[in-house]
Amino acid sequence: MNPRDRDKYFRNQPHRVPLGYEEYAGDKQFATTLARGIELLRCFTAGDLALSNGEFASRTGLPRPTVSRLTYTLTSLGYLRQNPKTGKYEPGSSLISVIYPMMASLVIRQRARPLMHALADATGGHVSMGIRDRLNIVLVETSRLAGREASFGPVADMGLSLPIAGTSIGRAYLAGCDGATREALLNEIRVKAPEDWQRFEPRIRSALREHERLGFCGVDGDMVEEVLAVGACYGATAGGELVVFNCTFLRSDLPTGRGIAWLRTEIGPRLVELLRQLRRSALA
Repeated sequence: MNPRDRDKYFRNQPHRVPLGYEEYAGDKQFATTLARGIELLRCFTAGDLALSNGEFASRTGLPRPTVSRLTYTLTSLGYLRQNPKTGKYEPGSSLISVIYPMMASLVIRQRARPLMHALADATGGHVSMGIRDRLNIVLVETSRLAGREASFGPVADMGLSLPIAGTSIGRAYLAGCDGATREALLNEIRVKAPEDWQRFEPRIRSALREHERLGFCGVDGDMVEEVLAVGACYGATAGGELVVFNCTFLRSDLPTGRGIAWLRTEIGPRLVELLRQLRRSALA
């Protein structure tokens, strides 16, 4: 992916900052200070790995003195580190130790990994597994064809957060929800991400019908013109976590004549077969 397309991609990514605390007004059990500290950490994206107090304040809406206290505390605990040259804050190593137990609990990652590698090698695509994070899907496992790292860059890697509304993996998640949960999530998108709702609502509805009919849904440059993908829902793990997968391609990497129709006839069924094998291995 060229730098211009990558910049466009990251500009379209949510910063995952708080949408407001109104829903917790009057809730004495809600620790606002803790929530604000956590939300500060969520300001980072793959395109913004170093932020100043002013940038944190701008993205969260918090007063700069509050942000300064939070960054000082998070740095003291190792969740942030301050770059001595720029003075900006970067994610700290303590975050890894916090994340590891959750990642280790997703044993499906280990079972899915060889199947994902095989699909990536066979198709030249980038295969990812994700779970929900608010109005996004966060990737928890990825596989790519050897030698494609430079092409894909950081676009699809572990920890990357993708909007549910604009992606095949997000729409596959919606398709895997029960009716009540799906409608609640759609309403949350409508209220909290109105621009996404206005832009993608008809395509979301179409994707839900496609997933019901075929077991997967496709996206042809909906969020980023260069990206084509198919997504499918595995279902819930033993712990109740709904897991989804996608297989992604860059338009420039596909041979002439291959596009979304090829993904639907060739790649979608392969992704569905991957999920079938994964479910079968869970029963073994």
